[in-house]
Amino acid sequence: MKLRIVVSVLAFISLRSGIAHAQETPRLDVFAGYSYVRDNPSTSGARGFSLNGGSASVTYHVKDWVSAVADFGGYHNGNILGSGVDGTLSTYLFGPRISYRSYRHFTPFAEGLFGVAHAGARIAGGANGSQNAFAMAIGGGVDYRINNRFSLRPLQVDYLLTRFSEGTPNNQTQNNLRASTGIVIHF
Repeated sequence: MKLRIVVSVLAFISLRSGIAHAQETPRLDVFAGYSYVRDNPSTSGARGFSLNGGSASVTYHVKDWVSAVADFGGYHNGNILGSGVDGTLSTYLFGPRISYRSYRHFTPFAEGLFGVAHAGARIAGGANGSQNAFAMAIGGGVDYRINNRFSLRPLQVDYLLTRFSEGTPNNQTQNNLRASTGIVIHF
């Protein structure tokens, strides 16, 4: 009889600790926020320029430390380098994220995302142009947990590589910087 009670108590404690642990790490996160992109054309003599916009991502936690991420961004500059060109950049990126969850409020992470970028431009005279290209973002950031439902992402910084054609085969790699900040909702 005492053995049954001891086994029952141990089973109850282990079940409760498993439930408590499952509640600590949500299965799904949704991020939305502001993003800044510093675009650096590969054409010789062309200056870099800034784009402002937003990004959103959905993160599914496969394990406590590894996740699958779908990241979407849209960035705009209405007058690139004073030329009258109205340009947009959109990114659609997917890949893994590694998180370190040993701190109570802070969760640093690193990610490698791959996908497609779309660039569109409209010249003041009305001519339009656009193209799609390979894109890759490698970087990381940190989330600050406010409570079980919300976190702030004070900073996420990524190296954003795009492969838009800029005239010659040698001018096809743009080494860009993306910085984001916003809010994360845990589900």
